Amino acid sequence: MSAPKAEPAQKAGGWRFGALEGLTVGLVVLLVGQRWIAGLFDSPALQAGATVFVSIVVQATPFLVLGVLLSAAIAAFVPVTFWQRVLPKNDALAVPVAGLAGVVLPGCECASVPVAGSLMARGVAPAAALAFLLSAPAINPIVLVSTWVAFPGQPMMVVARFAASLITSVLMGWLWIRFGRTDWIRIPRRDHLVGHSNWQTFRLTATHDFLHAGGFLVVGGVTAAVLNVAVPPSVMDSLAGQALLSVLFLALLAVVLCLCSEADAFVAASLSQFSLTARLAFLVVGPMVDLKLVALQTGIFGRRFASRFAPTTFVVAVVVSIVIGAWLL
Repeated sequence: MSAPKAEPAQKAGGWRFGALEGLTVGLVVLLVGQRWIAGLFDSPALQAGATVFVSIVVQATPFLVLGVLLSAAIAAFVPVTFWQRVLPKNDALAVPVAGLAGVVLPGCECASVPVAGSLMARGVAPAAALAFLLSAPAINPIVLVSTWVAFPGQPMMVVARFAASLITSVLMGWLWIRFGRTDWIRIPRRDHLVGHSNWQTFRLTATHDFLHAGGFLVVGGVTAAVLNVAVPPSVMDSLAGQALLSVLFLALLAVVLCLCSEADAFVAASLSQFSLTARLAFLVVGPMVDLKLVALQTGIFGRRFASRFAPTTFVVAVVVSIVIGAWLL
């Protein structure tokens, strides 16, 4: 008995208005009608909130799009043999090299976990793959430029973000060499898209990451607007006035918001009540530890890994942010 023929997913030449088109239209409307949207609200507080939300989304979107496209291009076109050529055989030396590779091979958080799993499946040492997992979304040029734009006149914020993120990723790689156990981590089987060309892989990856990260950007913009408008200034000032508590508050906020690293600097810049060190912790923790990343790590590497790696990364990132912030900011 012959198998039934599969129905084509879509007729040739057909077009369907989907989530990507809807998000794109929404962003265009925000860009073109930002003043009109803010003017719809009679309350000054609501007008201020709408202005904060629209400005964050409009400023961050170009960097988000560029970062997603670059990340997808690397996922589709960088050959497997690249890593075999550039990484030292010694694991302790491979960790900082893999961390620095995040500068030239950037990737968004959405892709960093599966990419790290793919690297391990191809024979890259877990410590080096984990260092790359943490650094790629945090120190790539798109993220650094967006931070420079979000914090005009404060170039040391860019330097501090780069230094704290790189140091955290390298320390976590070395900690894995010293304390990590093979039975804590599940090495995935080789990850590849069967039957897809490089261009198809690029298109599918870019579409998925843009929809995923764009949704979290909207949530982050709304949250920042609420924090700036709905929360009484006295509460925010009280939190901001306590050095350690303000750092922990923004670090935990980064975990919950799940922002894309290409866009998070604009949200951090809007939280102007807080010190630069507290906002640095927000920027360092977010690309390394948030709820979606913990879920991805659990799914790919297993619960035993995620339950140890994520909390340790959070603590190291906060401590390094405090030290670098005290030194540079």
